[in-house]
Amino acid sequence: MTDRRNSSRRSQAWFGAQGRSGMLYRSWMRNQGFGHEVFDGRPVIGIATSASELAPCNAHLTRVADAVKRGVWQAGGLPLQFPTMATGETLMRPTAMLYRNLMAMEVEELIRANPLDGVVLLSGCDKTTPAMLMGAASVDLPAVMVTGGPMLNGKYRGQDVGSGTHVWKFEEDLKTGRMTEEECFFAEGCMARSDGHCMTMGTASTMACVAEALGMQLPGSAAWPAVDSRRMETAQAAGRRVVDMVEEELRPSRILTREAFENAIRVNAAIGGSTNAVIHLTALAGRVGVELGLDDFDRLVREVPTLVNLMPSGTYLMEDFCYAGGLPAVMAELLGGGLLHGGPVTVTGRTVAENTAPAERVDSDVITPLDAPFQPAGTGIAVLRGNLCPDGAVIKQSAASPHLLTHRGPARVFDSPEAYHAVADDPGLDVDENTVIVIRNAGPKGYPGMPEVSNVPLPAKLLKAGITDMVRVCDGRMSGTGYGTVVLHVTPEAAVGGPLALVRNGDPVVLDVPGRALRLDVDDAELARRRQEWTPPAERYVSGYTWLYTQHVEQADRGADFGFLRGGRGHEVPRDSH
Repeated sequence: MTDRRNSSRRSQAWFGAQGRSGMLYRSWMRNQGFGHEVFDGRPVIGIATSASELAPCNAHLTRVADAVKRGVWQAGGLPLQFPTMATGETLMRPTAMLYRNLMAMEVEELIRANPLDGVVLLSGCDKTTPAMLMGAASVDLPAVMVTGGPMLNGKYRGQDVGSGTHVWKFEEDLKTGRMTEEECFFAEGCMARSDGHCMTMGTASTMACVAEALGMQLPGSAAWPAVDSRRMETAQAAGRRVVDMVEEELRPSRILTREAFENAIRVNAAIGGSTNAVIHLTALAGRVGVELGLDDFDRLVREVPTLVNLMPSGTYLMEDFCYAGGLPAVMAELLGGGLLHGGPVTVTGRTVAENTAPAERVDSDVITPLDAPFQPAGTGIAVLRGNLCPDGAVIKQSAASPHLLTHRGPARVFDSPEAYHAVADDPGLDVDENTVIVIRNAGPKGYPGMPEVSNVPLPAKLLKAGITDMVRVCDGRMSGTGYGTVVLHVTPEAAVGGPLALVRNGDPVVLDVPGRALRLDVDDAELARRRQEWTPPAERYVSGYTWLYTQHVEQADRGADFGFLRGGRGHEVPRDSH
């Protein structure tokens, strides 16, 4: 084994200190049973874990951390586990997105403030993965992401059930009488039957794949189910690898390059990934100084077909995706077609091309070949512009209804998601299949936090009439497990005076996805008159974190990060107070 003991390591500013300071640092650590020999200059590896029973997708990460520790010890390092926030979308109100930036701040400061030479990031639910990547990128110490893995496929009456996706389906069945309350109650226990995050290609699975595509996660590790023993093997391998990365000084700034982000954007299109990847990748790019705009997400995916046949866009689930070859098989297809950069370095120390060389596509129904894709090129996320979204909006074409991608209809406006839900089941609601449901004040500042409320269920009377989709427009987000013709992230949001605030019932809304347009057919003079009448909503928060958030959050097109967190702050050792 290579001797990795080095008195110049960052951690030695603590454990190698002389006199009283060194004695304090070492002696207090020894109350955990560490012998003096572990403070000899070997790499100290932090294991940041978002394990929490309040975040069910992350609850098992303590066991994953144990596997990482084994790997760190094997490689001659000293593993030290520490807890972080767990921003679980399943329970947190008003939305976990409100706390992504707070978690990123916490991760950054915990890494910087402590005697660490490298870190392994353990995440699960949607926002924990980008938050940890953002925090680690801002510190720029060697880091490896280990996501907790998806749940096993849900099973209900002989069919595969996808977490999240079937929540919306079962709700529709309940409203139309195709399912009873008792059946629905039983089905919910069939949906989430093991440790892990959503097993659909929702945001958790998407961000795990994105982390791997960026080069921040070991090849193939995004897809292993949480309860598969190979999930623990992967974690152990990450523990070994991060010790080598410290020696090699392989930091996120060397991995998170412009080419790496372009790869991640194209991979997201190929897997039918979540629109939330747009916001998280944009925020992460801001942390490392990579210029990444909404138009990049549109331009880079026009030639990329959807290769992965997973819910909510397709049929299968993450367990199937794993056994079909996982993300390396997808990346190998894209690389072979000239759609990926092969040169970016990854946490393995090897390039993307080297990592994907041994990949094999085992099941062509789940991972389709480039020359016979699940959906043709240009069916990924589209970025829209127009007088209703001058700074952009997005739509997930692979989850939308083709006949609605070009549509003109009258607006039915709701000033909050709650206002819509209050009347959605009213048989007298003035809507039909041509109506465009507009929901506003759900953006970063307006809600606050930009919740996953945009894919509201259709009005009950339309569901009962057999209507399965209609156009919805919102300045909020949609769950990656959701589906439908939903325009998201309308920017600027209504709460800061974006044009969405000026829409009135009956206004013609024109959606033209092929033309990348979303506009309001109301003349400029009338919109100017309405703007004169518009008044901003009163500030609801005068103190605390939510006040900080509403004062500093940027708009969706810039990743909804805090402006003061853009750029990195490095890993300079803080001053010693002892």
